[in-house]
Amino acid sequence: MSERAVDILVTFAVTAATLGSLLVERHPWWVLLPALLASAPVLWRRRAPLGTLAVVGPAMIALACVDAMPPLPYGTMVCAYTIAAYCSPGRRLFAVIAGVAGILVSLIAPNERPESYGYAVMSFVTAWALGTGVRARHAQIAMLQERAKRLEEEQIAAVANERVRIARDVHDIVTHAVGLMIVQAETGPLLTRADPDRADTVFGGIADTGRDAIRELRSSIAALRGDADPRHQPGIATIAELVELTRPTGLVATFNEYGTRRPVAADVEVTAYRVVQEALTNTVKHAGATTVRVVLRWSDQWLTVRVSDDGETAATGATTPGYGLLGMRERVEACGGLLRESHSDYGFTVFAELPIAAR
Repeated sequence: MSERAVDILVTFAVTAATLGSLLVERHPWWVLLPALLASAPVLWRRRAPLGTLAVVGPAMIALACVDAMPPLPYGTMVCAYTIAAYCSPGRRLFAVIAGVAGILVSLIAPNERPESYGYAVMSFVTAWALGTGVRARHAQIAMLQERAKRLEEEQIAAVANERVRIARDVHDIVTHAVGLMIVQAETGPLLTRADPDRADTVFGGIADTGRDAIRELRSSIAALRGDADPRHQPGIATIAELVELTRPTGLVATFNEYGTRRPVAADVEVTAYRVVQEALTNTVKHAGATTVRVVLRWSDQWLTVRVSDDGETAATGATTPGYGLLGMRERVEACGGLLRESHSDYGFTVFAELPIAAR
């Protein structure tokens, strides 16, 4: 039922109850005018609650003064309920003051008995309490709706973040693996006759790189289906193997770790691995470097990841960062860390600080 229909029914009931008591007790006909003013304006109680009270209240006082009060002050009770349920705190305070003053006048002017005071106050308090309960229920419903909306937005954001994460993973996996395979494939034929043993190592490295790429891609695709196993995610323990895979390309690659390795969050594990992976990819594909060094350094609060090479800085993307460096920065910042790049005449360095403690 619409609010307008409810207001019409309430107004009809209040008017009938107020006028009915007057007709039963045979009051003068002119008393019908204040009786109508004490009931009919209830129709506009939602649109102008205080204005409705300003008309209904004095009319009810007039009925009390001529001893024509209905059994209950129906009009003022509806006004009290409406103001308590829908008005702001300032308006509610004003209505309480006006309501108490009106009750006192309606009781003192006709010289009512003391027990009538409690009766009038109870009717006003009951209506006010019902309105307060409705306001509290509306506030709770609004809070629940806001919470549901916020949860929905968080779920949408989580899905979007997961898609971005998987896109980064696929980018890192494919670019790293394909980059290494291309470099090794180009080197292999040159070594087939000149250095067969090294050529075998290069071709074996291509196979190892392909197998690792397939394994990581399967893990990323499993995340899309929701059945990914965190144990199969790459992490700090596999960084040394990652560095090892770059050696068949002809790079002199070294890996050093300083400090005591400590447990870290899963996203920090993956981020550290991906930073090294992307930095090595840039070195192999673009830098024209001969050496690359990967260093992990542990402290009480931070894990520092440093990847440096002696290649051409412009080729690494330091001056014009691509999606790789952008993805690295987004990963690191999502973990609460910091990523920096530096380039000089001696090469290019990627430097990431990742928090050890969970945020």
